[in-house]
Amino acid sequence: MHDDDLIIRPALAEDERALAVLNRAAWSTLSDVSPEPSEQDGVFDERHTPDQFLLALVDGRIVGYVRQVPATPLASNRHVRQIQGLGVDTSVRGRGVGRKLVEAACQAAKAGGARKVTLRVLGWNAPARRLYESCGFVVEGSLSEEFLIDGTYVDDILMARPLAG
Repeated sequence: MHDDDLIIRPALAEDERALAVLNRAAWSTLSDVSPEPSEQDGVFDERHTPDQFLLALVDGRIVGYVRQVPATPLASNRHVRQIQGLGVDTSVRGRGVGRKLVEAACQAAKAGGARKVTLRVLGWNAPARRLYESCGFVVEGSLSEEFLIDGTYVDDILMARPLAG
């Protein structure tokens, strides 16, 4: 895959079915604390709207997504955006799709007036942690044993990246 083959664009309502298929395929206990989505589960609802998602496409096929939202509804926190979901199709993993999506989310956050982007990642998800670190995110905190997944207590790592003025 060449850089020319990859397109990053905002999601549209009509992307929901393909995005839901990718979301189910990308689900893993390595990265997800929510139950595995069912075949009937959609992606968009009143809290998860198309305008929150950026999609990565190759040959017209959705191969990745990132969801970026305000960190909280508070006016005093308006300068912070949070990545709340990243998924990449296994067929293109290791080719820079995740990095391009994270960078696109940071650019969109900055264009929207944000000064900082935050995220949460499971402590045992070493590949995601390496990706975020390589994109300039640093650990700002950790919630020890925050989740119990398949009988194992897992830390919740809080990471952030300042957006240069």
